[in-house]
Amino acid sequence: MLEKIVSLDTQLFIYLNGLGSETFDGFWLLVTKQTSWIPFFAVLLYLIFKKLGTKQTLYMLLFVAILLVFTDQITNLFKYAFHRLRPCNNPEINAKIRIIKSSATFSFFSGHAANTMAVATFLYFNLKRHFKYLGFLFLWPLIFAYSRIYLGLHYPTDIICGYLCGLIMGFLMFKLYQNAQQKYFPGVIGTK
Repeated sequence: MLEKIVSLDTQLFIYLNGLGSETFDGFWLLVTKQTSWIPFFAVLLYLIFKKLGTKQTLYMLLFVAILLVFTDQITNLFKYAFHRLRPCNNPEINAKIRIIKSSATFSFFSGHAANTMAVATFLYFNLKRHFKYLGFLFLWPLIFAYSRIYLGLHYPTDIICGYLCGLIMGFLMFKLYQNAQQKYFPGVIGTK
């Protein structure tokens, strides 16, 4: 059963990775860089600040930082427990795929997918009543994680498992944040 899943995962990866072309390589290299998202983060931070104020925004950012540390460490635990080679380092398929970027670390599961989904989930649950179209926030982890397949760095299951980890971690951190809000800031925006 596991061999069948791995085989399907590899075939799907080869298909999705093969959809790329040199014309778009530069775009996806830009998408995969965390620094490329700074304008997006700046706008998001501004909107949160305008809605919640300085104190609550800083408090929320503290929880985001803690969330990223925990999610990143869980990702590393999995990567070093499973030792799954990245597609770009897999000698069985690397002649069949487009390798735009390579990395020496392990593949399972994607830290990019886990971290972006964790933050998107945390922010969504905290802010959904304040912003009508906040669901669009989930485009960020989708686009960001797809870049990892396009560039030859992750299999689809790496992305899906990263998403699941991120969803769980983001929701758990939302619950912790909610409890802390009720305890330390009763009656303040974001406590219900």
